[in-house]
Amino acid sequence: MRRRKTRITFSRLDQDQLNEVIKAHEIFLSGHMGGARATLAYKDISGLTLRDRDLTDADFTGAVLNRADLDGAKLNSATLFGADLRRAGLVGTSLRRADLRGASLRGADLTRADLFEADLREGSIAERDAKGNLKFLQHNEVGPAELPAALLANSNLENAKMSGIVAVQADFTDAIMRNCRLVRANLRQARLAGAVLEHADLSGSDLTGADLEGAVLTGARLDMAVLDQANMLDVLTDGDTKLKDALGAPIGEILGGHDEWVRTGGSTGKPCTLPGIDLREVKTLEGMNLAALVAPNAIFYGLDMHGVRLQGAQLIGADLRSANLSGADLRGANLKNAKLNGANFKNALLGPLELAPDRFMPAQLEGAKARYADFEGADLTQARLNKIDASYANFVGANMKGADFSEAHLAGALISHSSFIEAMFVGATGVRLQRG
Repeated sequence: MRRRKTRITFSRLDQDQLNEVIKAHEIFLSGHMGGARATLAYKDISGLTLRDRDLTDADFTGAVLNRADLDGAKLNSATLFGADLRRAGLVGTSLRRADLRGASLRGADLTRADLFEADLREGSIAERDAKGNLKFLQHNEVGPAELPAALLANSNLENAKMSGIVAVQADFTDAIMRNCRLVRANLRQARLAGAVLEHADLSGSDLTGADLEGAVLTGARLDMAVLDQANMLDVLTDGDTKLKDALGAPIGEILGGHDEWVRTGGSTGKPCTLPGIDLREVKTLEGMNLAALVAPNAIFYGLDMHGVRLQGAQLIGADLRSANLSGADLRGANLKNAKLNGANFKNALLGPLELAPDRFMPAQLEGAKARYADFEGADLTQARLNKIDASYANFVGANMKGADFSEAHLAGALISHSSFIEAMFVGATGVRLQRG
């Protein structure tokens, strides 16, 4: 059957008309009388605002939302099949399980957007003419499944369907892309630094010139993928299965010996030094006593470390991303330049370690990367956090008395007002206070 393309005329709405549609939809979602599901298929609402509105399950099939403001909106399970979202604002927008097949997101800002299980595969919209022939609708200069130059930094794309997508020069920095299907995707010169691509399927994808520095590729499929000139520095792949040979004993046994050494005051057991060692095969360090552990640049990625004792530990440059350190004792620990993105430090102790009467060693997190880390209720008394990147981190309820955040990057971070007045923020940027 011959594939024929046609152009259609879109019905233009103004902001007042759009507001009436949204209001009726929100009434519909509430279950009250007088509401109606938003049907905005083939409507031109370019440049208008839907900011922070709830449009769950709305129909935007083929709609034109060019440069529209959808920041913070809820579009869960919405139909955006073939929609024109070029240069649209979608910062922090929730698009869980949304149908975005064939949509154009060229130059759109999806920073921190939630696209869990969203469908971004290729697609076309067709209708039959009077003779029964299929006509494929097309926006001006818009091809299917486009993400060139789109911003998706820190977005959630877990389980998203993105096979065949065109995302040349798109920015996926620190994005969560676990189990994401990217078969035959065009990711030339895309930025995927720090992206979590665990078990993602990148078979046949084109990653020519892509920046994958520090990305997590454990369990990822890269069959027939093109990686010419790609930056693979510090990429985290599947763990080293030969640790026993390298260390002379299983890593769990070595850590157990250190735990014994600490608990017995050195009478039995043996301290260990693990520079650069990948500890992921241990799975859990919960409740272990690893005080004074020396493990610079070691990999603790995703480990369960709830309640672990790491007082005075030397963890410079260590990878603790997505690790569970809730309730951990890290007093006096050295975490300079450590990777802490997404780590859980709820109620953790990161205050000073007493070495002798009137002599204390503060916890050090200078230059650490702690984007989206959770420090809720943590003790950060006198901690040194100079130049830390804790953008979008949660410090609500943390004890920050005497903490030094000089030149820290704190865009979107949540900090209690009572904590803020007790810490130092000289030269820090992006502080947002949580009041009440």
